[in-house]
Amino acid sequence: FKKITMPVADSSLIDDIEDIVNKNSSPGEIREENKRLVVPKSRRIKQTREETVQADSIIPGTQKVWLKTWGCSHNNSDSEYMAGQLASYGYKITDDSESADLWLLNSCTVKNPAEDHFRNEIKKAREKQKKIVVAGCVPQGQPRTDYLQGLSVIGVQQIDRVTEVVEETLKGHSVRLYGQKKLEGKKVGGAALSLPKIRKNPLIEIIAINTGCLNQCTYCKTKHARGELGSYPPDEIVARAKQSFEEGVVEIWLTSEDLGAYGHDIGVTLPQLLWKLVEVIPEGARMRLGMTNPPYILEHLEEMAKILRHPRVYSFLHVPVQSASDSVLMDMKREYCQADFRHVTDFLKERVPGVTIATDVICGFPTETEDDFEETMQLVEEYKFPSLFINQFFPRPGTPAAKMPRIPAQLVKQRTKKISELFHSYRPYDHKMSEIQQVLVTETSHDQQYYVGHNKFYDQVLVPKNENLMGKMVTVRIVETGKHFLKGQLLSDKGIVQPDVPLPLKKGQVSGASGLVQIENNSNHNIFMAVSLFAVLIAIVWRFYSLFLGTT
Repeated sequence: FKKITMPVADSSLIDDIEDIVNKNSSPGEIREENKRLVVPKSRRIKQTREETVQADSIIPGTQKVWLKTWGCSHNNSDSEYMAGQLASYGYKITDDSESADLWLLNSCTVKNPAEDHFRNEIKKAREKQKKIVVAGCVPQGQPRTDYLQGLSVIGVQQIDRVTEVVEETLKGHSVRLYGQKKLEGKKVGGAALSLPKIRKNPLIEIIAINTGCLNQCTYCKTKHARGELGSYPPDEIVARAKQSFEEGVVEIWLTSEDLGAYGHDIGVTLPQLLWKLVEVIPEGARMRLGMTNPPYILEHLEEMAKILRHPRVYSFLHVPVQSASDSVLMDMKREYCQADFRHVTDFLKERVPGVTIATDVICGFPTETEDDFEETMQLVEEYKFPSLFINQFFPRPGTPAAKMPRIPAQLVKQRTKKISELFHSYRPYDHKMSEIQQVLVTETSHDQQYYVGHNKFYDQVLVPKNENLMGKMVTVRIVETGKHFLKGQLLSDKGIVQPDVPLPLKKGQVSGASGLVQIENNSNHNIFMAVSLFAVLIAIVWRFYSLFLGTT
């Protein structure tokens, strides 16, 4: 936990922020020094001018914090936890960046554009003279980056100490807090899942079941930041899910860098965890699974198919292929071949009718030839993935792929355009026209014209913007299809079902801590505030009394 008195390039020069007292003085010297300041009685001194009382202290927990997040659902979960802890302490989480005293920026290192936006936001904050705390994968993976020098940093496994970092930053200190959480010498998932949080959407709970991964992909920077695999125990994850449903959540998302790798470090399998979670999902609520790489899902295909068929689990899985060329996959160190990906996809499509398989491709990896690219094109043409994330290769500093000779940028753009045109050439939802579907409504569309729900296969379904529908399971007839959505017409009010959960928390309300803990935290904070204000009042009274004596 470090304090920087000025920006430095060498982290070895950083002092300990806990050394508030002069570290070269002994306790006795400090007491003797302080004795000089003790005055036995007041002295009457005539003042020729008014004295002004100056204070250089702040009352912690009274400032406004603006939080911005880039990247995956894991990052969003981290931000929700940081917001919850700050709010529990008394800080106001605001949507108004201009009025905020401090900007908390949670970064993503997967793509260059995301990091560029992060860097630009830091520049803007500096120009506005805002206090800044940065978090996420960029400062964790690249701590010596020039534009981060002099800023306060909180590591990805240290988000449970965000309040301390924010408090010290507001005092004018620069703090860098890194480190891995370990239990008996082994890495664990990270900050406790039971921490307070403020959900971005009160109806959706994001649960990170593990952090880090088992792979060594040559293009990926996330491993540098998140590290080796660290899984949360099943009981902690189930407890978090149960608490979320008790707070009115109707949908939980499981997230991590690689869902399929869950439990390899603690002797538990992903299906074992999922079956425990299924038991606590209330009627009318649903669970969405996150991203899993092919090598680990191959171990549990039969069980995964059964879970994805369960009525309270979305029949949806995100399985990145990245390339359909075995030689490119080998250079990427993806630890599977095209046949493995096809086996996973074909097996799930056969055993889970209608299942949605989302995938990713990278265009322009350094060793990708024209033939390699055509193999990827053929795979997309054959499977017609309804959800396809197309990424251009960007060399991430410190990764093996960054040292490889790059393909000309113009050629990379041409390939990206070509596969994008292929993706937009087919319409994956037209065959669902006129279907009757049950849809769980949880969000509002970007244009604010509709509410958004998801059917069993996690297809996006637009429904009328009727407040009575939010958080409910509704029955609709599909009356329109688009490239990325379906549009549903409500059949009748009888088709509206309230999931078996209480009303959700209000937007911005802190969740994830027991009422007793929140009351204790608030009480401690109130006591601190009262004592601080009382001390200030005494100081003011004493000053006026001294001035009065001096003028008589």
